[in-house]
Amino acid sequence: MENFRRESDLLGELEVPVNAYYGVQTQRAINNFKISGQLLASYPQFIKGLAFVKKAAAKTNYELGLLDENLYFKIAEVCDELLAGELHEQFPVDMIQGGAGTSINMNANEVIANRVLEKLGKNKGQYEFCSPNDHINLSQSTNDAYPTAIKMGLLQMNAILVEKLEKIVEAFRAKGKEFHDVIKMGRTQLQDAVPMTLGQEFEAFAATLEEDISKLNNNANLFVEVNMGATAIGTGLNAPIGYATLCAKNLAELTGFPVISAPDLVEATPDTGSYVIYSSAMKRLAVKLSKICNDLRLLSSGPRAGLFEINLPPMQPGSSIMPGKVNPVIPEVVNQVCYKVIGNDLTVTFAAEAGQLQLNVMEPVLSHAIMENIHFLCNALDTLRDKCVIGITANKEVCLNMVKHSIGIVTALNPYIGYKFSTEIAKEALETGKSVYNLVLEKGVLSQEKLDEILDPRNMLKPHNM
Repeated sequence: MENFRRESDLLGELEVPVNAYYGVQTQRAINNFKISGQLLASYPQFIKGLAFVKKAAAKTNYELGLLDENLYFKIAEVCDELLAGELHEQFPVDMIQGGAGTSINMNANEVIANRVLEKLGKNKGQYEFCSPNDHINLSQSTNDAYPTAIKMGLLQMNAILVEKLEKIVEAFRAKGKEFHDVIKMGRTQLQDAVPMTLGQEFEAFAATLEEDISKLNNNANLFVEVNMGATAIGTGLNAPIGYATLCAKNLAELTGFPVISAPDLVEATPDTGSYVIYSSAMKRLAVKLSKICNDLRLLSSGPRAGLFEINLPPMQPGSSIMPGKVNPVIPEVVNQVCYKVIGNDLTVTFAAEAGQLQLNVMEPVLSHAIMENIHFLCNALDTLRDKCVIGITANKEVCLNMVKHSIGIVTALNPYIGYKFSTEIAKEALETGKSVYNLVLEKGVLSQEKLDEILDPRNMLKPHNM
């Protein structure tokens, strides 16, 4: 039995696995681009984005009288199969490739065409009955179908990322409530500052991450403007009058996203500004997330020679030589994800800048960098939440003892004895090892009753009347 069938394109004939739904151009991409090892099949939302685009295009072509009813319905059925997660293994091309995405567009065209042929009772490769180019790619070019599919994929992926982010915000907020009465020292520049609660610290983690939910959503909203109908460079060559507007309308109905046609298709075809600004929102999230992980590692440092204010859940032995050592491996791995995200943002920047004239041919690496970032961040957020944040406990006595012995509480005396005298008290406490409390009593500048009131840590946690 033959394991291959022969298909041809402008470069000649090529063998394709007989059972493959993809065709000759996909096979050339498999042969040519062995780059990242990350395949289109690894990104199901991207494949679904392609399916949305091809279904909307077929519907538009049918409504404009360019595609017969039977072929349209068969194309729509296959697109629905892709949207249901079927045939995704038939997308084996590398995410990073030359050709401005032509290989990915043709991969979709060939898979859909051959599956339609199967439904029509024909053999794979009998493209005279359903052609990847003449039917599936009708009224399109890679230069409008591919970036539109990327955007539909990113809109889906953003929704998943935001959901993960909302869950970790809830987890930090829950810890904020749990630790509301744990009094500790706040620190600036790694030096003692003034008292606060551990609850306030964790609530701040929640608040700073919560800000990024709206940033991600607002920036993702730029993806709803598409250039379908632009065809090669935005002039709309080979697309019928009214195609761009109608295709955007059909795409909006199919996806549920408020998709609109770009007002200037020539401008929209090479433009990658939406990718740049969305990537920047992910970079901002990564910077914040990494800072939080740094804080968690510092707060849990010890257990004898560090801060030791909190305990992170022990996940694995920490050393092959030091018995009993347990490392903060979950914050560490999330830190590393954040560095990757920040680096990928630079890739997006360079790729966006590298567009020339009427097309940006660097969209494959650009889209891969963004999708990889979303994938990494989703996994990192789940890991940090499930394997770290939820299980954090507080060392309440350690925290309170640091407050009682801190020189930083002298700040609360400023309004009563003045900055200069407070400085002298702090300096003497540091030099002698005496407590601020005892030094103030020794000097007789305040009564014990008044001093107890001022230096009660609970009175230092918020503004009050002077």
